Amino acid sequence: MRDQRLDKLADVLVRYSTRVKPGDLVGIVGDPIAMPAIEAVYEAVLKAGGRPFWRPAAHSLDEILMEHGSDEQVAFLNPLRMDFVEKVDVQIGFWSETNTKASSRIDPARSAAARQTHKPVMKRFMERVADESLRWVGTLMPTQASAQDAEMSLAQYERFVFEAGMLHLADPAGAWNALKVSQQLACDFLQPKKELHFRAPPRNGHDGTDLRVPIEGGTWINCWGDQNFPDGEVFTGPQGADGHVNYSFPCVYDGREVEGVRLVFKGGRVVEASARKNEAYLFAMLDQDEGARTMGEIAIGTNYAIKEFSKNTLFDEKIGGTFHAAVGAGYPESGNTNESALHWDMVCDMREGGSISADAETFHENGRFTHAGWPGSE
Repeated sequence: MRDQRLDKLADVLVRYSTRVKPGDLVGIVGDPIAMPAIEAVYEAVLKAGGRPFWRPAAHSLDEILMEHGSDEQVAFLNPLRMDFVEKVDVQIGFWSETNTKASSRIDPARSAAARQTHKPVMKRFMERVADESLRWVGTLMPTQASAQDAEMSLAQYERFVFEAGMLHLADPAGAWNALKVSQQLACDFLQPKKELHFRAPPRNGHDGTDLRVPIEGGTWINCWGDQNFPDGEVFTGPQGADGHVNYSFPCVYDGREVEGVRLVFKGGRVVEASARKNEAYLFAMLDQDEGARTMGEIAIGTNYAIKEFSKNTLFDEKIGGTFHAAVGAGYPESGNTNESALHWDMVCDMREGGSISADAETFHENGRFTHAGWPGSE
């Protein structure tokens, strides 16, 4: 018998997140290990009148390609990948891994080359999302590997995942709608502002964070569960960045953990970078193309149901009381059109002495918004 929580998840993804309607071509993407969730979504799409199909995405085959493929094979872009992005009306993706460290020993330059191969797919995907011709959502199917990363049992991790999506509530969609309303208050406040200033005190031997991000001309996006699930953030397209940021959590990308990351920005680009662990990988990612060192996103986490770091960006970037900045590709709908094969969200904890101000007005202190009615306000 299928876990009933997966049926509840499928209902939210299909009816609320992607709003599947009769006749929609719905591509469901996921590794076979996520089959129980894939089946639940497939059934929910049928009930909504859509036309579902499953596109396998086996991590084991990616590993084989990286280990045994020639440079030409790694650089080959299967035209069916672009065809998929061009033709589906809806994409529902499941991230589910049996070994989150599988790529740890792959040459960083080879990983970067593989990312470059799919740059046209990412570009077209973002264009279709921006013009609203493609609706999509990505979520996670709990696995033992992800539970181990989070230092939880599988049962504990499942509870963590489903409660982060508010699926334990009687009306999850209603709860997400309420968050959408409160997040819009923050977006409306920030939209006319010209500059954000992020400050965090020194700790763990680093010099803290002092980062100014011009935002005039960007558009604030309310993330209410329509693309990531669980969700809970507001973000915009930065128009530059100056200063430095010390990331309090390990920066995780493609299964690699880079610890103690410090970035210095000037004119919106990383001009200095360092890390205590896996620094070579950090540089390989930042140097893979012209756009990789440019800040493509600046965001504030608003999901206060997520309280702890789990080494999974889907959850970590949403932690209430944090902010994250992405280097690499920007989202055109946010006002940032930077192009890169990279989009790496790095998370900074603001819950112990941090503050965020907009045009010199502080609106976020010690991880909490200061305005009533905003996410997490008491």
